[in-house]
Amino acid sequence: MKKSLFAAAALVALTAMPSVSYAQFSGNVGLTTDYRYRGISQTRLKPALQGGVDYGLPAGFYVGAWASTIKWIDDIPGGDSSIEIDLYGGVKGEIMPGLGFDVGVLRYEYPSNKLNPSASTTELYGALTYGPVTGKYSHAVSNTFGNLDSKNSFYFDLSATFDLGSGFSAVPHIGYQKIKGPAEDAASYTDYSLTVTKDLGSGLSVSGALVGTDADKNFYVPGADANSTKFLGKASGVLSVKYVF
Repeated sequence: MKKSLFAAAALVALTAMPSVSYAQFSGNVGLTTDYRYRGISQTRLKPALQGGVDYGLPAGFYVGAWASTIKWIDDIPGGDSSIEIDLYGGVKGEIMPGLGFDVGVLRYEYPSNKLNPSASTTELYGALTYGPVTGKYSHAVSNTFGNLDSKNSFYFDLSATFDLGSGFSAVPHIGYQKIKGPAEDAASYTDYSLTVTKDLGSGLSVSGALVGTDADKNFYVPGADANSTKFLGKASGVLSVKYVF
């Protein structure tokens, strides 16, 4: 699993990289006790191995790839995918001193998934940052994570990053996921989190987060193949360690 995860991420990144000497490369690997995406566990409340690469280009342009082990697709009958690979690219910069922007496109790819509609999803996103606060809007231009007729679903979130000193930082967050289509009432929800991170130096950091949602407890449960009725959006703590190189 580890070899396939990082091989996939590396292959995607290499094919996206132009041959320019002034580009900037960075990578990261991490382990988390629960992969929460927009408040919902992607790993049935269990640990995940993660890693990614980023490539910065002149004028604020960038491309990147990120991957994580998952369980939710395998938990659905006929799902068959244990890896998520995110491919993204965009441009970021300043509109005026103190006001930053970030716009781009993000593809969530689930190799070999056999869901209909497919779980693979494409979103366009735009974000504005002023001081410590960032507001971001993401708009799906495809069906959204396997939900029927869910094109034009969206996610809006607000977060802030505060330097607490001594290598500590805190990030409060709140977001709203709107799922269009037949599942709209059950699938739409609000999520929240508070993450505290400690920079240990040399690229290593650890974090602890309190994550929760008001999601439908009957909708966001593992599939029938998992033989579980655990609520995947419940409030709980998540611990993570990350190395950036």
